[in-house]
This record gives sequence, C-alpha cells and structure tokens, in this order.
Amino acid sequence: MMSRMRLAMWKMIQTVLLCCVFSSIAGSNASLSAAKDLTDVDKKGIVYKMYADYKKKFPAVVDVTPQEAMRLLQENQVLFVDIREPAEMQVSMLPGAISKEQLLSESTRYSGYTIVGYCTISYRSGMFAQKMASKGLKIYNLKGGLLAWTLEGGKIYDANGDVTKRIHVYGKKWNFAPNGYEAVRFRILQ
Repeated sequence: MMSRMRLAMWKMIQTVLLCCVFSSIAGSNASLSAAKDLTDVDKKGIVYKMYADYKKKFPAVVDVTPQEAMRLLQENQVLFVDIREPAEMQVSMLPGAISKEQLLSESTRYSGYTIVGYCTISYRSGMFAQKMASKGLKIYNLKGGLLAWTLEGGKIYDANGDVTKRIHVYGKKWNFAPNGYEAVRFRILQ
C-alpha cells in the first residue's frame, strides 16, 4: 500500500513539473511573438531602457549615440571595435569594424580616430571600455549597440562586407531587431 502511494505521489509530482515546464515554454514563446508585434519605435524604447540599466555598471564610460556615430562615419573619423565573439561578427557588424584583438595588438595605428566599441546592446563593450580606460586607452561606447544602430536606420554588414538584414542578438532577452530583420541567436562557445 505504501509503495502505491509513493508511486501515485511521484506521478503527481511529474505531472506538476511537466505543467510548469510547458507553461514556461508557452510564456517565453508568447513574449517572443509579442516582440514581433512591437513597432520599431517600441523596440527602440525598450533597447534604450535596457542600455540605461546596464550603463549603471560603467558610468564613467562616455556614450556616443548612433546618430553621432553615423556622422563620425560620414566624416571618416570613427573606428568601430566589435567586442563580440568571431561567430557573432560573422553574422553582422558595423561598417569597417575591427575586433578587440586587432585594436589591442595595433592600438597606436588607430590613434587619429574616435574609437567606438559596441556589441549587441553595448553592455560588453561598456565593460571593455571601462577596463581599457584603466589602462589609458579611451574608448567610447555605442549607446544601445547594434540594436539601437539598426533601429535608428544604420546599415550593418556580414563577414563578406555585404549589407545584411540579419543581426546577431545574443539571446532572446535582446531579441528586439528591427522589423524586416532576421534575428540570429546561437550559443557562443568560449
């Protein structure tokens, strides 16, 4: 009798756990589809709010807005530094961007440029800029990262240098690519 009760209890626990898992999956899919239903203006507000929250971790780092970065690009005065992993860079990058490794190995070569770091939303690049400031290298941070850049109308490029409508968004939490773009996510192996 006791073992039947344990078996029944175990089956009930399994059922409850399965319900929780399916409920969680349904909830995350609902939020993903809700993101697709947002306008670019809504997405831009969310991205800038997320960035403002991240910015608290690197308050001394100076931001550059996407509009200012686009102006600097037109004047050939900016060097974009992509702080992301190579696999992310294969999907989407800013025009003429170099990797952080390139910057660190040849930093004196780029002394005449305004150096602007970025990543998906510019959290990682903000942390990198803060670290580099302590070593004497001034790096500005692109406010809102690739997401804000594209939401403000900036073009992005793939690894071949071609304009692309695919954007690496790192994870579903940051899945606020502009309408008309394909959000690409995959696990980054480090």
